[in-house]
Amino acid sequence: MRRIVIVGGGYAGFTAARELEKGLRRELRRGEVELVLVDPRPYMTYQPFLPEVVAGSVEARHAAVAHRGHLRRARLVDGSVVRVDHADRVVVVRPRSGEPYRLPYDTVVVTAGAVTRVFPVPGVAEHAIGMKHVEEAVAIRDRLLTSFDRAASLPRGPERERLLTVTFVGGGFSGVEGFAELLSLAHDLLPRYPEIDAAELRFHLVELSDRILPEVTDRPGRWVVEQLERRGARVHLGTGLESAAGGVVRLSTGESFASGLLVWTAGNAANPVVATHTDLPVDRRGYLVVRPDLRVGTDDAPVDDAWAAGDGAAVPDLAVARPGALAVPNAQHAVRQGRRLARNLVASLHGRPSRPYVHGSLGVIATLGLGSGIFQLRRLVLRGRLAWLMHRGYHLLAIPTWERKARVLAVWLTAAAFGRDVVSLASVQTPRAAFAAATTPDGEAAEPAPDTAPDTAQGTAQDTAQEAAA
Repeated sequence: MRRIVIVGGGYAGFTAARELEKGLRRELRRGEVELVLVDPRPYMTYQPFLPEVVAGSVEARHAAVAHRGHLRRARLVDGSVVRVDHADRVVVVRPRSGEPYRLPYDTVVVTAGAVTRVFPVPGVAEHAIGMKHVEEAVAIRDRLLTSFDRAASLPRGPERERLLTVTFVGGGFSGVEGFAELLSLAHDLLPRYPEIDAAELRFHLVELSDRILPEVTDRPGRWVVEQLERRGARVHLGTGLESAAGGVVRLSTGESFASGLLVWTAGNAANPVVATHTDLPVDRRGYLVVRPDLRVGTDDAPVDDAWAAGDGAAVPDLAVARPGALAVPNAQHAVRQGRRLARNLVASLHGRPSRPYVHGSLGVIATLGLGSGIFQLRRLVLRGRLAWLMHRGYHLLAIPTWERKARVLAVWLTAAAFGRDVVSLASVQTPRAAFAAATTPDGEAAEPAPDTAPDTAQGTAQDTAQEAAA
């Protein structure tokens, strides 16, 4: 029996597994092939919907696609791959409980993706929240809603100002979309909080380079900055975060302020499993070297029985005329790479030739809050409501499975009729607090208050990253 192990169940891994189930249906049924997917999470996160999860426009569960709900013939392993030893055809798996073990394979598909790039800035590890996982998006939303509840009952002063101050670090698509959606949510909350004035909201977007959204050209990028500032935000370009110690944000310009919410979206870095814990070839940045057909290696030095795709692979972009161009690490490419990888792997097993991955960009598109967005395809630029509708339409079609499409559409239609749901469930991040309070003599819980819960959520994400790096 031939065992195919897929490392990672994100866009590329999940798509490849579904396509392999179709292409190897007979072999899987007869027991000639075993398909194994290893991932510490039981679902694929559709990251383009995380900004809308932050704003409450998409339910958190609807931005995740369960592996077990859609992979019927694959064996799913709940754990983290901490090493790929291709010389011995073995991956080392660390399960949630128990000791790490060696899982042999005949063919490996590495789709481990990337991890959040974090710099050693004081206070970031203690106070910042990432925005790469559903849990983090939910924590960001709940922190803002809880801050509004608390600020409304306080007199004007330093604590109220801190609660109503939000800081995002990173001006890429993830940061700008999350920032704009949260800003939109905050303004929609104001009519429900008459105690809070719009002038009290302080939203800061900090970007080290001199522009945001590097995937779009200068003029549309400037338009986005103007739109955000018109809505009361401050965009700090050419500015670095020097410290967040004690919850006080200190910028390279010398400005400092207390921030009740700090979100880190300063790009991605190579997954440690790929960069330093494998004998497969990697480039100087730590990404797997792959050929145009998504086999690991080069035309002169191919690696047998090893394939890779997604954010952790340096995939040649044949749709671009520039020599040495690599595919942009985004969902648009990862899904299509996963599909092409699976079809090429099936062709290889059946003795047929493989085909190179070629995909011309469909353009870049971003949501900037309800009713506002931007789209660019070469020289064509669309702004405002039309771009926002295109954003929703594209991602509704792109999210895997018809079941998820139907659920997301139902939430959007409900919100159009009744408005946003503004219930904060921050207490679910400390589920024992109420019970603990009932069991103590003075009735006070020993667990953290909901205001500190998002830091716990960030800790969970850090633990997962540490598992990958182990």
